[in-house]
Amino acid sequence: MNFVYNTSPFPIREDIPPAYRVYWQALANAGSWWTGAQRVAIAQEVRNASRCGFCSERRQALSPNSVQGQHDSSTELSEFAIDAVHRIITDQTRITQTWVDELAENGLSNEAYVELAGVAVSVFSIDEFNRALGIPLEPLPEPVPGEASHYRPQQAVLGTGFVPMLPPDGDTGNEAGIWPGQRSANVLRAFTLVPDAFREWLALSNVQYIPVENMANMFKPDGRSIDRMQIELIAGRVSAINQCFY
Repeated sequence: MNFVYNTSPFPIREDIPPAYRVYWQALANAGSWWTGAQRVAIAQEVRNASRCGFCSERRQALSPNSVQGQHDSSTELSEFAIDAVHRIITDQTRITQTWVDELAENGLSNEAYVELAGVAVSVFSIDEFNRALGIPLEPLPEPVPGEASHYRPQQAVLGTGFVPMLPPDGDTGNEAGIWPGQRSANVLRAFTLVPDAFREWLALSNVQYIPVENMANMFKPDGRSIDRMQIELIAGRVSAINQCFY
């Protein structure tokens, strides 16, 4: 178990810390569209966003575009990448197709945006877990040298969301078997323009929520101390607080 989890005032399931450790190791390595150093920088901006004065001011405004300023940043990422991370963390309910298209026009491709979003969501979910337990955030890993692969699945198509995704029958070629339990709901497809981003997020979701293969278990999923109704009550309440309308 990671050292910080030894300080938890509450018991932690044994499968959670190893899953987090695997994620931090993956974060440090080059991905599909970002180097390891850039991925760790994205993670740092996730933490910067949580205390960014400009984000706080913009979130209170009627329109995010009505407020001018600069993010509290500490990395060398482009201004568009920094803004994307901060918006995903602090103002995600007002992300629009127009904004995502503008990112692409300014050098942040759909593919790079999806991987960035995957890192942001994954890091934030781990950090919030720690905050909820009142324990320190884990130190970010040291980046591993290497170049991004620039891999894009050929079968990804645009149609349902703001960015291309694998279609339900897109589990072919390198993506064969990507759908757990043959389930390909839209919420699962969201990151699949960058399949490794999807796989990294899914591994965390399996321990923080429930494995997709257990989705049809309406009683008590294996290894959980609360039943499915209690799990969904908590999930629904958190979604409402975060204005997640999915």
